[in-house]
Amino acid sequence: MATGIELILSTVCNATFCEAIYDNFPLDAARSRKAELYDALASEFNGKHLKIGTYNDRPMSWVEQGANGTLIGHGVAFQIVEILKKKLNFTYEVVVPEQNFQMGGSKPEDSLVGLANNSLVDMVAAFLPNDVKFRNKVAFSCGLDRGVWVMMLKRPKESAAGSGLLAPFNNAVWYLILVAVLSYGPCISLLTRLRTRLVPDGERYISLSPSFWFVYGAFIKQGTNLAPEANTTRVLFTTWWIFIILLSAFYTANLTAFLTLSRFTLDIETPQDLYKKNYRWVSAEGSAVQNIVTNPNEDLYYLSRMIATGRAEFRSMSNDSDYLPLVNGGAVLVKEQTGIEDLMFTDYLQKAREGVAEAARCTYVVAPNYFMTQLRGFVYPRNSKLRDLLDSPLMYILQGGIIDFLKTKDLPSTKICPLDLQSKDRQLRNSDLMMTYMIMVTGLAAAIAIFIGELFIKRYILKLTKGKGKTKRKKTKFEKHPRVYNYDDSRPPPYDSIFGHNPKIKTDTAKSKIINGREYLVIEAANGDTRLIPVRTPSAFLYHLDRHVKK
Repeated sequence: MATGIELILSTVCNATFCEAIYDNFPLDAARSRKAELYDALASEFNGKHLKIGTYNDRPMSWVEQGANGTLIGHGVAFQIVEILKKKLNFTYEVVVPEQNFQMGGSKPEDSLVGLANNSLVDMVAAFLPNDVKFRNKVAFSCGLDRGVWVMMLKRPKESAAGSGLLAPFNNAVWYLILVAVLSYGPCISLLTRLRTRLVPDGERYISLSPSFWFVYGAFIKQGTNLAPEANTTRVLFTTWWIFIILLSAFYTANLTAFLTLSRFTLDIETPQDLYKKNYRWVSAEGSAVQNIVTNPNEDLYYLSRMIATGRAEFRSMSNDSDYLPLVNGGAVLVKEQTGIEDLMFTDYLQKAREGVAEAARCTYVVAPNYFMTQLRGFVYPRNSKLRDLLDSPLMYILQGGIIDFLKTKDLPSTKICPLDLQSKDRQLRNSDLMMTYMIMVTGLAAAIAIFIGELFIKRYILKLTKGKGKTKRKKTKFEKHPRVYNYDDSRPPPYDSIFGHNPKIKTDTAKSKIINGREYLVIEAANGDTRLIPVRTPSAFLYHLDRHVKK
């Protein structure tokens, strides 16, 4: 039995891939039957020439033609193949499908799955999704990584959050505010009318029009000439004012936060947005995306309806950069995340070499949510012995983190062209003030419409009504009941009554007079009364014209 020291040393040796020091059995006896079979299989493929299929899918795999016309494989897949080649001592040649498809096609030579299914290649060195549909045709290796398909689109100039004036609240809050503004006025009229009938104390109810204008005026922080005396009406007014104060405080704070710490949002964030908003999108032909979308058993099958309407396309491109004109035209590119990052980084470097300004280099952006995700690995023919031979070293390569390192070694450590570019300045743009322009245009249109309606009603409808109901009245020299002019003391005086022309006041005969050491302007009103208006004192601006002193 091993001692404690021997166990510690054994653990250290196991971590460094050496044999346990207390294992005194011969090496051949320690090997299991599985190890013997593995050694025999390795001897069988020692020095053997393999046909390895692959396709263009940067940076995971791609093919270039050598000087003598032979195809040379590159990418993460062939860096792994080179590790396996050194360990197992085999040679290989590269075979590519005719259509650069992962799966599908009219004949076996069109796709990698077709080549492996018909034993036209010994293995496929490409990261293919482990799809259930093809497990009865080919054999998949152990999972090498989990592929994440994302959506890349052209970076919009403006955030999808909309105008800055509407940004502090979402649509539900704005709808509820609109309901409150439209409903609180009728509530005031209804409650005051009900109180007038039940508590006859002389206070009149507030009709619908003043109630509505009070609610609207308080909403934009304007005063009112209504002076309620009943406690019920005062509570109603106070409740609305408190609501407006809190609402204004929340709106101002959130608007300030939006303008200073705004978060850029996209119109497309999930695959459902492609369907709901009818966005045009494109992906590689013969890829896993096409297989998932056209398969009735998959969750994304609803997107197949967009194929019938021409909003979704599957195209075969020899180079990923050929998709960029489509994206610039408004289409959304659906592709595996590593390929998207490599494409965006290559485009960024190209713009940097061309001297494009830093702020204009990030032309594209990736949606925050992924399109789909699947396990990926190499592919072998159905009954191939290579799977038993290569899965064990592939697992060691995976567990050592080599695959993750190879996928990102040519990419920057920071996120490429993130959604939020973290710009230090936040200036108001024209779109932030678009709502103000809409309010102005809507208000002018409403004013013109009301003006036309008033003109039509007063000049035609009321004129016809007065013409029909007009009766002759007898001429009398004196009226028994002379007219009495009532003046509403609750309303403030017009400014032009003090500083401008007022037809009710005869300013031509105004005289200056000093009474009790104070200067007054003596004027004569239209009804014959004489009024004194203080001048050259602060109280002159607050003086109420309707309160007069008879001479």
